[in-house]
Amino acid sequence: MYTHLKFYHPFVSSFDPCKPILEKKYSTPPHLYIGFQPPNLPQFSPFEALKAGTLWKDFYDPWFNTYEKQMGGVLP
Repeated sequence: MYTHLKFYHPFVSSFDPCKPILEKKYSTPPHLYIGFQPPNLPQFSPFEALKAGTLWKDFYDPWFNTYEKQMGGVLP
């Protein structure tokens, strides 16, 4: 099983002037994990597809910044 959310641990120096961020995360798009587009993928309705930015639900990658995530981000 894959996850599109990846984590890494940057180098932390004792000379950094600010409090270090010990773990950083980034998102990878779902199409990286699908070798080819299989037939009969589930689709959004045309209106939902415009909001999501893709027609196929398997290729939808919601991204929320930290503040939206805390407020319970809304999916289309």
